[in-house]
Amino acid sequence: MKPIIAITADSLPKPSPVINENVAPFAPRELVEGILAAGGMPIILPFPQDPSEAEEAAQAAVALFDGVVIPGGPDIDPTLFGEEPIPQIGRTNYERDAYELALIKAAALQHKPQLGICRGIQIINVAFGGTLYQDLGTQDPDCHIQHSQKAPGQFPTHHITTTPGSQINAIVGAKQKVNSRHHQAVRTVAAAFKATATAPDGVIEAIELQQGDDILAVQWHPENMWQRDPAALALFQDLVARADQRKKA
Repeated sequence: MKPIIAITADSLPKPSPVINENVAPFAPRELVEGILAAGGMPIILPFPQDPSEAEEAAQAAVALFDGVVIPGGPDIDPTLFGEEPIPQIGRTNYERDAYELALIKAAALQHKPQLGICRGIQIINVAFGGTLYQDLGTQDPDCHIQHSQKAPGQFPTHHITTTPGSQINAIVGAKQKVNSRHHQAVRTVAAAFKATATAPDGVIEAIELQQGDDILAVQWHPENMWQRDPAALALFQDLVARADQRKKA
């Protein structure tokens, strides 16, 4: 049996002319195909519309998968890390936030491997007590490169440097060129984690656990690049391999 890799769903923000697609749960097609290409079997986990049901739904879901991807999506509600929203914050989805926070913690307790992508690195950091820049351009005076690229998503636009000896360094190498589609970012890294990749202006591009390899999260979008970039595919292969190893343990 292939390792089952869950993807937390987003929801369509606007009504669709197609029946049953109004606020329908979805996951990016390129992400689904990237997991398949890496040897995993993807499933999609919708979030409950009532945040009070998030904990119960997460506990039930965690038994269904061997590994999980927390993908990109809307901004994260800043009240979850002790701040009020500034004018520059974008659309948020508190229902998704509540479910992913519960699922991340439930999966961590059972040592289910996790991969965070873009929003995923941010919500993972918040789940363990870290904080975020709500808007890099407003709040980070050192930010001087374009983190919300104008180029098509499959094209890398800026470089990152990884920490020698780190998990991300072993997967993608010492330096990579990545795509970039975000205006929020990790500000204070949660105590259980360490920053292991940065952009040229110091923006954090990857975090991983201080101890163990259960959780790895990146700020870029490998699902848009894996078809032509071996380093992007390697992130999904690493997740599937970790999930397979835990499954057989």
